[in-house]
Amino acid sequence: MITIEKLNSFGANTTEGLSRCFNKEDLYLKLVATIPSQEHFDKLVEAVDNGDLKEGFQAAHALKGVLGNLSLSPLYEKVCDITELLRVETDTDYTPLLEEITSLRNELKALCD
Repeated sequence: MITIEKLNSFGANTTEGLSRCFNKEDLYLKLVATIPSQEHFDKLVEAVDNGDLKEGFQAAHALKGVLGNLSLSPLYEKVCDITELLRVETDTDYTPLLEEITSLRNELKALCD
């Protein structure tokens, strides 16, 4: 089960995230628990794998907003990185960055279980 302490150990800025949820811990934790199942993670990977950088950008940008609002800093920072690369359709190997994002998503999922 997800807790504030677990999120702090993950590197989340829970003070900031909680403030965006009117300091309602149960609401904040409920919202955080939905993140690992966000469909935009899969859409991002699929789009980039298919070379559709515009669709990849849209998925990354959507994730960036949700992660930023909840102050899930480790994931947010990596998604910001890929968002900016995709924004200008940078010709690069996105695999290492996607692997980091997936790893952090899985780590957060394990904290939520």
